[in-house]
Amino acid sequence: MLHDLARSADAVMDNLRGDVPARLGLTYGALASANPRIVCAHLSGYGRDGPRASWPGYDYLMQAETGYFALTGDPDGPPSRMGLSIVDLMAGITTGLGLLAAVMQARRTGTGRDVDVSLFDTALFNLNYLATWYLSAGAAHGRVARSAHPTLTPCQTYRTADGWIYLMCNKEKFWHHLCRAIERPDWADDPRFRTFPKRLAERDLLTRMLDRALLVRTTAEWMERFGGEVPAAPILDVAQALDNPYLAARGLLLDVPGEAGGPAAYRTVAGPIRLSDSAPPNRPAPALGADTDAVLAGLGYGRDRIEDLRRDGVI
Repeated sequence: MLHDLARSADAVMDNLRGDVPARLGLTYGALASANPRIVCAHLSGYGRDGPRASWPGYDYLMQAETGYFALTGDPDGPPSRMGLSIVDLMAGITTGLGLLAAVMQARRTGTGRDVDVSLFDTALFNLNYLATWYLSAGAAHGRVARSAHPTLTPCQTYRTADGWIYLMCNKEKFWHHLCRAIERPDWADDPRFRTFPKRLAERDLLTRMLDRALLVRTTAEWMERFGGEVPAAPILDVAQALDNPYLAARGLLLDVPGEAGGPAAYRTVAGPIRLSDSAPPNRPAPALGADTDAVLAGLGYGRDRIEDLRRDGVI
């Protein structure tokens, strides 16, 4: 049945331990006889080859081993994972990208292939510029107080009258905009703060000064004052983030419809990809097995054969 499905499919994708796809016949080598254009995408913990192919793997393990714990949180606190399962999310997106690229090539050449992505490889690749700095120049960065940028300032959290705000003055002009907005234009020309290197050398002093200046207004008041001029964001919890009026203005929340005429199945966030001429589909995924009979009937399977497969636990 797998080979019958593969004959008319562009791709098959699995999310299994690295040593399992070959055993289940999910590789290009196993399926090419049924369809030489098939693309076989594999998302595993540590890849399908190498000494860890048979290891189970999970997001937080990858974060721990590739440095994320040492980059997250306050320097005086214990090692901390990132708040989201970012490795899982990025690995899924990366697998989708690889699968689509391979399908496009297979349609052009008539030949498919295996595409491999692992959680570990994705987590390591996400180190990006930090990896390059260390591998090329031996510069190893760790956690910085106030979630600050390692070299630029002001770029960190600051206190306000009712909470916290994040400022990100990563161009010289934004430092000048900030000084005017907080009514301290003299700071822009202060010799201690005139350039990025000087401000970095005086980061602790500048943090105390900005905390005092920002404590006179609430975060919302500062956002009103900074909007469009100073790169700034309120620091919100998850509930506040999802109740943010900006989401409605952008159409970023979706009510996914349920059964015909019934209430919404659930509410969720919209996908980040926008199309110029249409909206992406807004419907729940089919229930497990909802389309099985129709798909198999399309392959020429009769009702009796389908019932035999169901009785035997194949479907």
